[in-house]
Amino acid sequence: MRHRNGFVYGGQCHLPAKSDTPALKISDVGHRYPSSTEDVLQSVSLTVQRGERVALIGPNGAGKSTLIKLVLGMEKLSTGTITVYGHRAAECLHRVAVVPQRSSVDWRFPVSVRQVVMMGRYVHLGWFKRPGAEDRDAVDAAMEAMEIIELAERQVSELSGGQQQRVMLARTLAHDADLMLLDEPLNHVDISTQELIFHTLEKLTSQGKAVIVSTHDLGVLTVHFSRAVFLDKKIIADGPPEMVLTPQTIAEAYGFEFHKDYHPWTSS
Repeated sequence: MRHRNGFVYGGQCHLPAKSDTPALKISDVGHRYPSSTEDVLQSVSLTVQRGERVALIGPNGAGKSTLIKLVLGMEKLSTGTITVYGHRAAECLHRVAVVPQRSSVDWRFPVSVRQVVMMGRYVHLGWFKRPGAEDRDAVDAAMEAMEIIELAERQVSELSGGQQQRVMLARTLAHDADLMLLDEPLNHVDISTQELIFHTLEKLTSQGKAVIVSTHDLGVLTVHFSRAVFLDKKIIADGPPEMVLTPQTIAEAYGFEFHKDYHPWTSS
């Protein structure tokens, strides 16, 4: 199995986190794809502190996935700067892990669940060093946490959508990164998988790790996130979900008809 955009990172880096620096700092970032005449992102500035669990929301085409790719170094910055724990983002990606959209992964690749989760250790191993006991223990612990240890030798192509998403999150746990980026992790997964994902993210942020989750599921924001960032090419609003998700903002961004009594965090 591989990500359609290629492997993000396969080397080692030992740059320490700079003290008193945020997990992620995005400053005046703009981006335009070479084939386009329109900006995907415009003057985006965002700071995420250690231990924060942030929901990144916005309509399709708002630039959420592009912003994640820029943090990962999968796209070259057009303007602005991005730092992770005080270092230039592309300088040392061992601190960043991603759960990509399921649609961006080639699930037909003939690998087992254990092999996919072990990919999370490549950042520590490089490409040619064989996994050791520490790596195998990390992989087992990650599969246990996501309740997929019994699927370890199964081919990923044989799994359900919810099981595949658990595999991708287990790979990220095995990476043991300090900043985690999840791109639409709740799409097409069962309720038990959603709850396990949220439980895992809450545990990680309680340990001081930072998490950013791109999602369209507005109903979960006030329950599982203390902060929401509304992105539509630029940052429209940033703060507690109930302050960000005003009826007017949602109606404008998603094309809903505005009703004064509509509240997205309580409506089904």
